[in-house]
Amino acid sequence: MIQRPRNLRSSPLLRALVRETTLAPSNFIQPLFVRPGKNERRPIKSMPGNFQLSVDQLVKEGKRTRDAGVPAVILFGIPEKKDARASSGTDPDGIIPRAVKALKDGVPGLLVATDVCLCEYTDHGHCGIVEGHRIANDASLPVLAAMAAAHAKAGADLVAPSDMMDGRVAAIRARLDETGFADTPIMAYSAKYASAFYGPFRDAAESPPKFGDRATYQMDPANALEALREVELDLAEGADIVMVKPALPYLDVIRRVKDRFQRPTAAYCVSGEFSMVKAAGAAGWLDEKRAALEILTSIRRAGADLIVTYWATEAAGWLK
Repeated sequence: MIQRPRNLRSSPLLRALVRETTLAPSNFIQPLFVRPGKNERRPIKSMPGNFQLSVDQLVKEGKRTRDAGVPAVILFGIPEKKDARASSGTDPDGIIPRAVKALKDGVPGLLVATDVCLCEYTDHGHCGIVEGHRIANDASLPVLAAMAAAHAKAGADLVAPSDMMDGRVAAIRARLDETGFADTPIMAYSAKYASAFYGPFRDAAESPPKFGDRATYQMDPANALEALREVELDLAEGADIVMVKPALPYLDVIRRVKDRFQRPTAAYCVSGEFSMVKAAGAAGWLDEKRAALEILTSIRRAGADLIVTYWATEAAGWLK
């Protein structure tokens, strides 16, 4: 007898009825960039449709995101000043604590996550404290922990260390617990690769390294078993959600992480993935909407529960 799988593809209703993977706005986290000033909405040229926003404009964007059905944002800060020790990143009155307070006051019902990393706040652009030309792992941990505590005190619902220093989840968990924020969860960038796809983000966050690269702390793109070890360590140290970054070139890693640990798993569809599709769509080489939804669906199919994506608010409209 002839098998006829096509029978269940014959109409949109049938295809939807048997669809194995669902994609919804509730799966998305929208990244937002916040900077000093008032009424600032600076376009990010390498990331069309994204902006550096002053706090007042951030609140407006947060409302737009929430009203689109996207439940969460993650904040990246551009501080007033940078120095070698990321001092502005631990300031309780710094750009991210101010932004968190404004969003929690002005946009009820929106979950606010914060990126915890030194690169945006250091004058050298690296994710840890620099000693000579070496990124000093252990010296970076107290600074990261202090940054996370400042964000939690401001009202952040979730802190997300992206630095890839060894032991930082344990240091952050201990600091949060000691300062009365034992209930604040950690979303760890557990398997973050030294990727070529971060370029537009570094423009947006004004955080390119001034020397060398980040290959001594971010992961080698050739390694997948190492990712499982990194995830295992972060979970043992107290991570509540683990993340793979980037997403699209590492779908196999997302699947391995989900299958092995069965824990809440996020994936970051990064700036380069976003901008190359935007550019191709603008050139007429592909249909941006179809390509974006196909990419996001593939990330969900690979096992991601949550997707950090610059398409979040836009894609939420497409899915209605």
